[in-house]
Amino acid sequence: MALQKNEYSTLKQVIVCPPTYMEITTIINETQKHFIDENIDKVKADKQHDRFTEILREHNVETISLDAKKHLNEQVFTRDIGFTIDETVFISQMARDIRKEEVHILEDYLNQNEIPSIRLQEHSIEGGDIIVHEDVIYVGISKRTTPKAVEELQNHVSDKQIISLPIREDVLHLDCAFNIISNEHALIYTPAFQQEDVEQLEQQFTLIETPEDEQLSLATNVFSIGNKTVISLPENKKTNQALRNRGYQVIETDFSEIIKSGGSFRCCTMPIQRQK
Repeated sequence: MALQKNEYSTLKQVIVCPPTYMEITTIINETQKHFIDENIDKVKADKQHDRFTEILREHNVETISLDAKKHLNEQVFTRDIGFTIDETVFISQMARDIRKEEVHILEDYLNQNEIPSIRLQEHSIEGGDIIVHEDVIYVGISKRTTPKAVEELQNHVSDKQIISLPIREDVLHLDCAFNIISNEHALIYTPAFQQEDVEQLEQQFTLIETPEDEQLSLATNVFSIGNKTVISLPENKKTNQALRNRGYQVIETDFSEIIKSGGSFRCCTMPIQRQK
């Protein structure tokens, strides 16, 4: 079963993948440029990911772990390879060749478990650029997601309104700068967006601005598991306090090795089912 109508209802089932073979080989985003020399401590990354998935299980979330392949260094970022809208999982069309094989592993899992899915064909669209909010789908227009691919998605979800949000060229995905965490609140790094888009979002949400000094550590990329509970990095102190001030429970856990490759908690999760 697949079900997701928003990004913040109680999480029941999510796809992850351990960072067993995680490594910065070919630089494919701005964050990796900062860490290419020191690269990833794989043992530490595994421990951090294990603790993250343990937290999910402690909150009654079923974690489905895809098999890590030695030659697929970015597999930990399961958010990008697909996304769930209502009862359907959409399989992404990846922008970079080094990640295209990952979608076949996801597709095999979905087929084996008879989970309804649609494989998108237009180059390119990735799950990190998709944020589901009931009958509105926010889509980041980025280096990874194109207007033509958004048109194809709109054809599949004709009952939904798609709002395209162009993002600054150095920002990898929409969820690296914007994240809806409840019906009322959204995290945002406003310099990533056009002013008119920020003004439009202000009409829909109370926006919580993430500070410049927490952008590299992806403060917007918290992961909502339901009941105003989010998982966040301990170093993003200002953002975490802003969330607590608004009544959120913030679970802090170290993810410092994994974010070296350009993604945090939301990037490492692909929700399949959330409570109605």
